[in-house]
Amino acid sequence: MSRPFHPADQDPVPAALRGFARAHADLVQLHERPTHLVAKQRNASRRVGLVSGGGSGHEPLHAGFLGRGMLDAVAPGRIFASPHNRQVLEASRKAAEGMSGVVHVVKNYTGDRINFGIAAERLRLDGIEVRRVLVDDDLATESTETATGRRGTGATVIVEKLLGAAADTGLDLDELAGLGAQFTAASRSLAVASRAQTSMHTGQPSFSLEPDELEYGVGIHGERAQKSITRPPTEELVDRMLDEIVAGLPAGPDEVLAVVNGLGGTTQLELYGLHELVATGLEHRGLTLTGALVGTFIPALDMAGFSLTLTRMQPEWQPWWSAPTVTPAFPRTSEETA
Repeated sequence: MSRPFHPADQDPVPAALRGFARAHADLVQLHERPTHLVAKQRNASRRVGLVSGGGSGHEPLHAGFLGRGMLDAVAPGRIFASPHNRQVLEASRKAAEGMSGVVHVVKNYTGDRINFGIAAERLRLDGIEVRRVLVDDDLATESTETATGRRGTGATVIVEKLLGAAADTGLDLDELAGLGAQFTAASRSLAVASRAQTSMHTGQPSFSLEPDELEYGVGIHGERAQKSITRPPTEELVDRMLDEIVAGLPAGPDEVLAVVNGLGGTTQLELYGLHELVATGLEHRGLTLTGALVGTFIPALDMAGFSLTLTRMQPEWQPWWSAPTVTPAFPRTSEETA
């Protein structure tokens, strides 16, 4: 049994949010009734507010990407649970101040879709224009048998980065919504795990695996894959994942963006080794790596595993990926002002 270091007998999320806001008081502001966070900095050229959110347990997503060059406001839910529509509503109202509307970046989960949808209806009654960008990149759930479609996973950070930089050029609501749909359509992900996340209630892994087993196609809320596989050598595993992800990408240029993302219990040493395998594997497939993120950006608490995300890049998107950001967690930060 492994007990997490949370305040005794309390929901861990409120204390964590207060600690996050205290640590980054120059960048973010926390509001607690209802709970949402707002960026203190935004580009003066921005005409549209960007709002996202979702369950906690995936930090730094989403609050770590608040700030200049990325998101304007975030609604955090409880562990692996959608935020309430009131949280999304208030976050959006803050993001819409001085703007011509807001874009919601929503991961494709039923609760998120419902609560962001209710908030969008109420915003429109307030006279605030809203558009939605639905992130649905997970190949493990690409099946006609799943009515909800692909889950939203690792591509979320890519969409938030590219869309944030595009918003800073002064694009309007419909232009940003259209671009967000393009970024999502150009992205595919897969995730694997050798150990489940620790249950907050029992202190035990949420599901069990044999030492030679691997969950191939695991979800970021600890959803098990359709079946476990015998764990292959890491080189073969990455090669198999790349085959599926590249095959799932739409046709287009040979330039791709890659995210090697830890699921919470995977070391940076492992992630950089995985990135080397990804980079050489892409070269062997005739693809050019034009940008990369390596680290833990969308974990599933402390799950031992990783996800790979590829985005087929258009040439005009590259400056948005390289644009500076000032946020708590995105690694390409800059103290430049715009």
